Amino acid sequence: MDLLHTLVDKGLRRELPTREEALAVLSSADDELLDVVAAAGRVRRHWFGRRVKLNYLVNLKSGLCPEDCSYCSQRLGSRADILTYSWLKPEDASKAAAAGVAGGAKRVCLVASGRGPSDRDVDRVARTIESVKERNEGVEVCACLGLLSQGQAERLRAAGADAYNHNLNTSEATYGDICTTHDFSDRVSTVQQAQAAGMSACSGLIAGMGESDADLVDVVFALRELDPDSVPVNFLIPMEGTPLAGEWNLTPRRALRVLAMVRFVCPDAEVRLAGGREVHLRSLQPLALHLVNSIFLGDYLTSEGQEGGADLAMIEDAGFEVEGADTRTLPAHRGDAPAAPAGPAAPSGAGTDRGPRTDLVAVRRRGAGTDLPPNA
Repeated sequence: MDLLHTLVDKGLRRELPTREEALAVLSSADDELLDVVAAAGRVRRHWFGRRVKLNYLVNLKSGLCPEDCSYCSQRLGSRADILTYSWLKPEDASKAAAAGVAGGAKRVCLVASGRGPSDRDVDRVARTIESVKERNEGVEVCACLGLLSQGQAERLRAAGADAYNHNLNTSEATYGDICTTHDFSDRVSTVQQAQAAGMSACSGLIAGMGESDADLVDVVFALRELDPDSVPVNFLIPMEGTPLAGEWNLTPRRALRVLAMVRFVCPDAEVRLAGGREVHLRSLQPLALHLVNSIFLGDYLTSEGQEGGADLAMIEDAGFEVEGADTRTLPAHRGDAPAAPAGPAAPSGAGTDRGPRTDLVAVRRRGAGTDLPPNA
């Protein structure tokens, strides 16, 4: 396909594809899917070799959020049967983080439900960051606490936060369809505050909420404009008890096309395979490693993930390697540190093949907030 040659050339030069080219990736035929994966894989290997960065989530505060994001099991009015608890003590959060680091995680993501942190919450998270770093030398810490108020990004950076996550989730045009308690511009502003404070910005999307191809391209182009270092791609987990429980719109093939499109638009960013990969990619998860260079290890915020040992085996079986703690993730032009050597450059499909796979969604009952060991 001439299109794929063009997209590879642009990806190796960090040149933005056109909207038409991005849309064509999403609408490519099943007969072309492996060609699409191979082309995006050349871009991925050019910038990141065959390395896979592991990340680990610690849910510091679960449930009872006053925001009404339709996709979220922690939202206002959620009837999802999830774990709910208030702030973990710093030592408990540090212990949970250590399990992920022991499993191979290079970055720990500290997440708390809510609209955004109070100043007292920032102090609490600062103590948690200190505890995590004392116990796990060299670990990266990313905070995800919602919308930030003036000065809070600087305080988190001073406390040792390396990165801040706040996803755009969907296009600006359709954002009001999934949330009414804040808007798209609030999210953009928080990402910009994190960047201005010197933190590495992490911002991504959720696919599978009933959006159009144009919506997906819009949000990924908006992310490219913000230029975060990390772009997590989540696939909606339709949790029972949430407004989007019936949205089973993804197939494994569709998920691969979304990942490929993100890689072409954000060629040198850390594209992270995030929530919902087990539910929607299923047996095609190893193919996704040719598109992304980062995944979450273990469980998510309110749902269980694949066993950590299975993740490590999958990475090895697919011919990739876990990125070491002393290896720089991003290419050299995204910072002053030297880049690790990379390897040689080398119809929409939406809809379900079978009925809703509610059997694939397992509510998290272990790890943070419980007496059971975490999945790492």
